[in-house]
Order: sequence, then C-alpha cells, then structure tokens
Amino acid sequence: MTSVTLERPNKFRIGRVFNDSFAVISRNPVLCLGLAMLFSGLPTLLYQLWIWKWATNVEAGVPEFSVQRITATIVGVLVSMTLSAILQAALVRAAIEDLNGKRPLIGDCLKTAISLLLPVIGIAVLVSLGAAAGAMLLLVPGIILWLRWSVAVPVLVQERLGVFGSMKRSRELTKGSRWALFGFWIVLFIAVVLIQAVLSRAIMVFGLTTGIFLGALVTAIVSIVTSIAPAVSYVELRQVKEGTSVEDLAEIFS
Repeated sequence: MTSVTLERPNKFRIGRVFNDSFAVISRNPVLCLGLAMLFSGLPTLLYQLWIWKWATNVEAGVPEFSVQRITATIVGVLVSMTLSAILQAALVRAAIEDLNGKRPLIGDCLKTAISLLLPVIGIAVLVSLGAAAGAMLLLVPGIILWLRWSVAVPVLVQERLGVFGSMKRSRELTKGSRWALFGFWIVLFIAVVLIQAVLSRAIMVFGLTTGIFLGALVTAIVSIVTSIAPAVSYVELRQVKEGTSVEDLAEIFS
C-alpha cells in the first residue's frame, strides 16, 4: 500500500472527512468490524439480553430494584466505559496507520489502546462532565465545549500530550473549524437516527429477539464510524492549521 499524499486544504472539508472515514473502513473491514463487535456489539447484546430478562422478572413479581441490580448496573457502566475507550483508541491508531499507507495490525492497535486506557477514560469523563455542565446553563455552551474537545482522544493517541494537554491541543486545532465540525456531526447524528428508525421497524417485522441481535450489529457499526471520524477529523484539522502531512504524523511512532 502506498502512502497517502495530501495537499494542504484551506478549510475543514466535511465531504473529504466523510470520504476518508469510509475509505479507511472499506480498506479494513475485518479489523474494524472485529474490534467493534468484540468491544461494542457483544457487550450491547449481553446488556440487552440482561434488560430483557430483568423486564421479564419484574413482570413476574420480582422487585424492580435490588442491591444486586444496582451493583450490576454500576459494574456494567464501568465495563462499558472501559471497552469504549479501548475501541476508540484502537480505531484511531488503525485510521492513522491506514492513512499513512500502512496496514493496521490488530495487535498493535490494541497494544496502543491498552497503554492509553486510563488517559482516554479521563478525557471521556472530563469532556462529558464539561459538556453536560455547559448544557445545564444553555444547550449551546455544552455543544461548543464538546466540539472544542472532539479530537482530544486522537491527539492523545498520536501526540501523547496527556489528558489536559490533549484537551488544550484539541481546542487549538478546532478553533475556526467548529461550525464545519458541527455540521459534520449533525449529518452523522441524522444518519444514526435514521438507522435507529429502520431498526425499530425491523423489530416490529421480525420480532424482539432478532431486533436485539440487529441492534448489537448496528451499535457496532455506529461505534466504528464515531471512532474513526474523529481521527480523520484530527488529520484534516492538522492539515488546515499546520499543513501537516500524514507522513509527519507517522513519525511520532518511529
């Protein structure tokens, strides 16, 4: 595979980010879908089956709340956060390797993700809390804060600046491009909503059991896109701001 040579764009281009994101996925379908099913689809399936069983027990007269259920929910949230962090960091690594003309290796991607697990979780928690706090005042500040930090994880994976350094770097890179980023994520959000609507229709047609399995598959696919898109956005933003080529990004790992 040859290295990707990219001219310096003068602004963040939504179409290019979409094209590059799906190009990365199409060149690495087994790696992307395998990781997504392992760290997103399968956990979603197990969670949905647990919810189904819980609802059945409630209908049978079992108490709706219990120490065991609360404990299981807390553990489930922590496990989900951990798996999501591993998946996102692994796919960020895969996207950069692919854009640099290399073939991403699942072992290398997981090794990178696990080594950065705690910082990735730290960024996820801080971004979520910051955006939520902004949204409590008004919706717009929450969205702005989230857009500021939307490429913090790719920055962490590629530049190893730590939690706060990566968030600061993300704020600098996204400055001047946040309207375009907002448009990009709105399009993705609408696509996800449409997919969920189709899934709801499928549940009505094929039944709940099939719907649960389809839901796990859809969750895995959505996780792929929402993990790789920030990495491609990061590359695009660096080219806009600094004229940095994909080859320059790869030197960090040399």
